[in-house]
Amino acid sequence: MNKGIRRVGILMMVLVVLLLANDSWVQVLNSNYYADNPHNQRQLYDQYAVQRGLITASDGTILASSQATNDNLKYLRTYTNGPLYSAATGYYSVTSGAHGMEYAENSFLNGSDDRLALRRLSDLVTGNTSAGGTVELTIDPKIQAAGYNTMVQDGFSGAAVAIQPSTGQILGMVSVPSFDPNTLSTHDTAAAQAAYNGYSPNSPTSPLINQAVSQAYFPGSTFKLVVASAALSNNVDDENTTNLPAAPRVTLPGTSTTLENYDGETCPQSVGGQVSMKTALAYSCNTAFATLAGQVGAANLSAQAAKYGFGNSNLSIPLGVVPSCVGPTSGGNCMNIPNGVPGLYQSGIGQLDVQETPLQDAMIAATIANGGKEMQPQLVKSLLAPDKSTIQDFSPTVLNSNVISSSVAGTLTDMMEASETHSGTANKLPGVLIASKTGTAEHGPNSKTVQPYGWYVAFAPANNPQIAVAVVVTSGGHLDLATVGAQVAGPVGRAMINAALGKG
Repeated sequence: MNKGIRRVGILMMVLVVLLLANDSWVQVLNSNYYADNPHNQRQLYDQYAVQRGLITASDGTILASSQATNDNLKYLRTYTNGPLYSAATGYYSVTSGAHGMEYAENSFLNGSDDRLALRRLSDLVTGNTSAGGTVELTIDPKIQAAGYNTMVQDGFSGAAVAIQPSTGQILGMVSVPSFDPNTLSTHDTAAAQAAYNGYSPNSPTSPLINQAVSQAYFPGSTFKLVVASAALSNNVDDENTTNLPAAPRVTLPGTSTTLENYDGETCPQSVGGQVSMKTALAYSCNTAFATLAGQVGAANLSAQAAKYGFGNSNLSIPLGVVPSCVGPTSGGNCMNIPNGVPGLYQSGIGQLDVQETPLQDAMIAATIANGGKEMQPQLVKSLLAPDKSTIQDFSPTVLNSNVISSSVAGTLTDMMEASETHSGTANKLPGVLIASKTGTAEHGPNSKTVQPYGWYVAFAPANNPQIAVAVVVTSGGHLDLATVGAQVAGPVGRAMINAALGKG
């Protein structure tokens, strides 16, 4: 063979091998990079070529749908009462992708989920247009509106969560300030990006952050429910024995630092300078509960918090949930209470490094209401095929069957009923028996100059619980530094309870 021809042949073989190698790199090894590349317009067109499925409330109210358009992106995602439901739905955007439930159930909504494979095959054979499935949420529109409207009308920022204690279904999930998903779903990319930037996405107070599950706050005195649970479960104390300090302040052991009751008051109903746990919870006496936490011990308190769900970084509803913690995070663990006994005293009143999501606080109330059995919280009620046939129904799942005993749950309910009598009367209707706990938590480097967080956790009716709620007001309203949970968060929680019981 002519040497020149042989060289050309070898060169051609090398080029073919290189071509095959490059093709394998692009289509196999690096396919995800090109598929997900934001400059890949074909990928974008493919996503919008399929009619995305509905997101609905539990009663069938449509929260998100896709409407046909005349532009290159065939369907426009639209949201009904977007700001009201945005904490649950999230958004679907050309420029910033899918978030919230739009992200958590993305494959089902866009029709690519394996559970819809037979229907996709049927559509291919019959020539029908493929569409995504419907995600039905557990949200009750009446409860959602009651929580959201009350917070907005009162000028509050914060979050509220309502749970059905017996099933774990999330009946309401509110985050204020909210945002309008329609401003992000527009096909006008410049407008969508401007709207996204306008929501200050990198700010810790951005409306795009779902405060109910993605933010944890000092829980203040609502954490006393965990302390009381640990004390009762470990036989450290009982409900009625008068053995806790009623003093207006105590000195943290081994220090010169003092911890005091709200407004420096002596805990009421004291006998010989002491009060019972029931009285201390009813009047939210810090000196008594700090001392009680010291008696419970760090190990028992941390273990009890873990039973309620603190430290769980894998909780999904199916939205991701940031873990609630009793201590600083170290090596992936946030369940060690720092600073010895002084730190234990401070943690006992929900301060120092205790951090809790509103969802976690609602789970605590729901668990007490459910006799000590904690249910897996869930935001999805069912998944429906495009023809509305049921693909999957979500049944109640027990997360922890023995957080506390039924007798401890009964004692806590009795204590919380007494607490409710000192928790304000706004939006409180006659004949509705509520068990509750309020909380007021200082925060920030100059806590005396910053509006405190106001909390309210409750369930009702106390003797036959249908709903458990947790509300945190992080700012707003007219009370400013005088903010207390009973006055700001209490009315929001009771509005949601009234709606759940058909009395709103």
